[in-house]
Amino acid sequence: MRSILLALGLAVLMCGCASVSSVLKSKDEGTAQVYPVAKDDAWKISMTVLRWEGCETIEEHKDEGYMVTTFGQSFVSAGTIAAVWVEPMDHENTKVTVVTKRKVATNVATELTEASFHKRFAEAVEIVKEGKPLPIERPRGQTK
Repeated sequence: MRSILLALGLAVLMCGCASVSSVLKSKDEGTAQVYPVAKDDAWKISMTVLRWEGCETIEEHKDEGYMVTTFGQSFVSAGTIAAVWVEPMDHENTKVTVVTKRKVATNVATELTEASFHKRFAEAVEIVKEGKPLPIERPRGQTK
């Protein structure tokens, strides 16, 4: 029995856990997309998308061009850490890079995927381009 518990304990330790530091170091592994919006709009859209998806507090590092947040535990996940970098390409286009990682590597799912972030971001860009304000909650008809 002890050997089984020891083996399980070692397996959990070997699987590793994501930390804010490990997510920030993973920027080059993230998913990037260039959008036809100015940097300030891209920053606001990024924060809005993270909130739409149910994040906890967003830690802003605007001078360094990134924000980081977490998503709490759910039925399928022990939580997720997400970081978003916003980099102007010129006055009208901005590169947005997102990295999401499970807090526990053995989790089945993350609360937010990089693909779903970019899908929501593109939807929010359309709202902004129509001259409408970004809603506090995800617009109806848009699924998770």
